[in-house]
Amino acid sequence: MNRHPHTSGPPDPSSIDTSDRPFVLIWEVTQACDLACTHCRANAQPKRHPDELTTEEGKRLLDQARAFGPEQLVVLSGGDPLTRPDLVELVEYGTELGLRMTLTPSGTSSLTPESISELKEAGIQRLALSIDGASPDSHDRFRGEAGTFEQTVEAAKAAREAGLPLQINTTVCAQTVDELPKLRTLVSELGAVLWSVFFLVPVGRGRILEPITPDRAEGVMEWLSDVSDEERFGVKTTEAPFYRRVSAQQRRDASDAPATDSIGRRNGIIAGDGFAFVSHTGELYPSGFLPKSAGSVRDGGLVEGYRNSELFQSLRDRYALRGKCGACEFRHICGGSRSRAFAHTGDPLASDPLCPYVPTGYDGPMPNGRASSD
Repeated sequence: MNRHPHTSGPPDPSSIDTSDRPFVLIWEVTQACDLACTHCRANAQPKRHPDELTTEEGKRLLDQARAFGPEQLVVLSGGDPLTRPDLVELVEYGTELGLRMTLTPSGTSSLTPESISELKEAGIQRLALSIDGASPDSHDRFRGEAGTFEQTVEAAKAAREAGLPLQINTTVCAQTVDELPKLRTLVSELGAVLWSVFFLVPVGRGRILEPITPDRAEGVMEWLSDVSDEERFGVKTTEAPFYRRVSAQQRRDASDAPATDSIGRRNGIIAGDGFAFVSHTGELYPSGFLPKSAGSVRDGGLVEGYRNSELFQSLRDRYALRGKCGACEFRHICGGSRSRAFAHTGDPLASDPLCPYVPTGYDGPMPNGRASSD
């Protein structure tokens, strides 16, 4: 059987109407995981939840994803997806539908060269691995399990040997930020095609971690923009869309910002606008870090919820943003982290408290409650 049917290739990302379909659809196939990472959004635990989507429900979800259009990008995440015995079956099914199936497994002993080869044969198009420290000591301490650094690096090498494109994900917080220069070197040495840099949102176990300050975040963005220009791998940020504003300012103004980022995503993609998340129990969220439900996919509501729910429609309206995000001249290429705004204020349309930028002429309230002139 031909598991990899011929297609005309993925759609042009810059042409995707994000009111019609997400650029990225993440399905949290499970919250089960053997690790106890200090930043874990999912509060992962060893046992699978009894109300996880079943194999058949998962296939119906993939059928719904196909309704968005050809070559829809689907990311299987967790927890650790490899704790599901039907993972390969689900990858094969999605591939046969013409979906672009990718995977974010945990760096555990189950991620062997054999399992990576099997997943590639099933149709996985990219593997994303998390490395949060540049040494075994710093990474393993952050991940809560000895040996995970070595296992993750070995898995990265196995992916490269299998010809599977590799993405490295890194969490940025006070504990990890000083590791970034050495991590840059490691990302390059591992032959990754993309470095995805996630800026902490205080949800799940991540509430106990200390975020970096807005001013420090601005400096990291400037550095990442330089890294993107200098390295062969692409750079993107997660839950820190003001990276696009920083890059645009380095190009003088918003009109100089490129239409797409280094992996071809249309600029301005944020939670609910080009991005959707399905939980392990089938709830549709704008993001895994914005746990506000637009309904369940169990009743076939994925496409309808994404396109027509009040929650998702409000997140796609940049004129609905409040505070300095709403007044910002860069809101169309940025939009701020809706997840962080929700975590700090309970309002997903509030200003992103990590961004230090004050829009030209703005004199309204700031995320910290002070006036902009204070």
